[in-house]
Amino acid sequence: FYHMDLYGSKERFDIFPEELSGRGDRSLGDMRSESALSSEKVQRPQEVCYDLEEEVAELAKMYGLDEDREKELELLGGHLEKVESRWPPARTEKAGSQGSLYNTSKSSSSVKHPSQSTKQQGLPDEAFLGENQSKARTDDEAESNIWSRGGLSSGGMSDEWNSQAVSEEEEEEEEETADVFCSTCKIPIRAFDKLFGEHKDHEVAQLPNAVESEKEEIHKNMCKLEEQIAQMENVASHLEEIFITVEENFGRQEQNFEVHYDDAVQVLAQKYEEQLEALGEEKRQKLEALYEQLVSCGKHLDTCKELTDETQELFLENDKAEFMKVKSFNYIIFFPYNYRLEEFLKKEVDLELSTLPDFEERVIDVSEVEQLMNSINAIPAPCAPVINPQAPNAATGTSLRVCWGLFSDDTVEYYQLCYKPVSNEMHSGEHAEQTLKVKETYCTITDLLPNTQYEFWVSALNASGISPPSERAVYVTAPSPPTIKNKKIRSCENAALVCWESRDMNPVDSYTVELSKLTEEENDDIITESIVGIPNCEVLIHLQPTQKYQVCVRAQNLGGSSERSEPVLIHTTGTCFYLNEDTAHPLLAILDDGFTISCDELENPECDLPVYDNSFTRCIAILGSLIPFPGKHYWEVEVEEDTEYRTGVAFENTPRHGYLGANNSSWCMRHIITPSRHKYEFLHSGMTPDIRITVPPRRIGILLDYENCRLSFFNADTAQHLHTFNSHFQHYVHPCFALETPGILRIHTGITTPPWTAL
Repeated sequence: FYHMDLYGSKERFDIFPEELSGRGDRSLGDMRSESALSSEKVQRPQEVCYDLEEEVAELAKMYGLDEDREKELELLGGHLEKVESRWPPARTEKAGSQGSLYNTSKSSSSVKHPSQSTKQQGLPDEAFLGENQSKARTDDEAESNIWSRGGLSSGGMSDEWNSQAVSEEEEEEEEETADVFCSTCKIPIRAFDKLFGEHKDHEVAQLPNAVESEKEEIHKNMCKLEEQIAQMENVASHLEEIFITVEENFGRQEQNFEVHYDDAVQVLAQKYEEQLEALGEEKRQKLEALYEQLVSCGKHLDTCKELTDETQELFLENDKAEFMKVKSFNYIIFFPYNYRLEEFLKKEVDLELSTLPDFEERVIDVSEVEQLMNSINAIPAPCAPVINPQAPNAATGTSLRVCWGLFSDDTVEYYQLCYKPVSNEMHSGEHAEQTLKVKETYCTITDLLPNTQYEFWVSALNASGISPPSERAVYVTAPSPPTIKNKKIRSCENAALVCWESRDMNPVDSYTVELSKLTEEENDDIITESIVGIPNCEVLIHLQPTQKYQVCVRAQNLGGSSERSEPVLIHTTGTCFYLNEDTAHPLLAILDDGFTISCDELENPECDLPVYDNSFTRCIAILGSLIPFPGKHYWEVEVEEDTEYRTGVAFENTPRHGYLGANNSSWCMRHIITPSRHKYEFLHSGMTPDIRITVPPRRIGILLDYENCRLSFFNADTAQHLHTFNSHFQHYVHPCFALETPGILRIHTGITTPPWTAL
């Protein structure tokens, strides 16, 4: 084999005969015969005068890619792949085992057996080769030979070209084909790999969906991270507070220690002064006693010395006779001296010390100091806490939040909160006191009664004891939700009167009515209007016509607002009212729908039935709710042809023992059946105009017009006007209905005023 450097440059080819340099254009048959003739000689590779760069430029120009360098590199990578695919598998494996795509053994085999390489490429024999053969196939063969030589001559450059082309191809392939995401492997893949590749059994998703899902996961993780950050910030803030608290406690303890130390030093100094003063007093007393004894001893010595001198003088006399003479002569004189000496000798001399030199052992009483020192770490009992007054809107119907504080820097282990309901009765012992242990300076008490006053007081405790209780404070819970009276609600096209009742025993401060306008598209209860500060249990609300409203009521007191009541619906399509059961005659019954009245018997209308204060006793009648709205109001009454009845309006004070229309406080239409015809009367104060109605109405329309002082009756089925009362209504009126024979009347409310009612 020839060394690969023999093919590294054009100058190296000069070692071969010149006649071989022009054989690149020969036919493959000539090359094969030439190879057979020179079998004894060392076979030499063909030299093809071929420029790879030129070929690439021509191909790029052919495909319109001459100005795109990146496409040229792609084309080179494709050529390399094509050339590599044309080598036999055995040689390719051999080349791969030696660590290079185009190594020396591969190049030498191609040099020794060009005809074999040509056959393996699937080329035709000499008979089929010529000028008319495909130029592309010849060019591919020449390009293969030249590229193999280039690989032999410059292996480093070839490897660089290969790696660059393959890497660019892989990158381009990944960029172009990664259109799905493998959820199992967590990588983007090609759709082809999902169908036929190693990801066939894996779960995949569309790449945009995977990206969105990943973004959502990232967002969730970011939210969790933010929560953790917030928690850590809270912990850090809490640690800072604890740090500050430790510093404050240390300062207080240090100050307490200094105070106790100063007190102890002061007590010790006082004890020292007292003991020193006592010791000095004892010293003075000892010295005075010793001094007195010393003076007495000196006097005694002087007397002894004087007596001794006199005695010696007497004894020194030489003349005994004279001594005796003197003695006898001086007996009288000597006798006093001798007496004096005898008397002096008779006196006892105190030779003991009047005081001892030792001092009394004095022990300083340090019990007080020990008590002070022991009290350095002792915590005093706390002072009485101060309970705060109730904050507005800080309570619910069943709970209260109570707060308190300390004016001093006392150390408190926990608080003892006591409470009980406030009772106005004399015997309030029925309400037992409740006690809670609380660590903080606030507490929320639950399970309480709505709209009820509670009395609270608190004490502080520590290891030293319990503080005095605080002053008592009265808190009140929020009220219960009111109950709206559905049958007391009245409405018209532009207003509504809403009534409710409180569920609490104690009175409340005020009420709030909340309105929500509902639409067909969305029935959300968004509060559109609120009426606050209502002192009573009813309110007149101005509304918009042909709308649907949801109404709720809240009760208010110092503690806060109650929950919302059960909502009611109000339609402003027409006038709505209910029947007042308190005014019904005992024989009159109201059916379940609340708008149908019936009477089954009329044998004895004045029988002994229970009579109520506001019910009719003579006329089998009933009043509807008061219509307290100005303007026009319309409703209809459905009747049966064979039923005798009365219908109209009446004042609140219309006599209950009379008939409707028989007085000046009621206006009504009456239907009676005579043997000859149906008779209709329009009664007020017992008088009626002479009106004949040929078509008996089955549905009577009633129009009340406060502004024009009119009450009109219509045949609603035929839109026929029957009669109109022109009367000035001094007060608001009630609809009224009565039966004179067994039958039923059906009242229809909430009806839009028909246009044919305009007179």
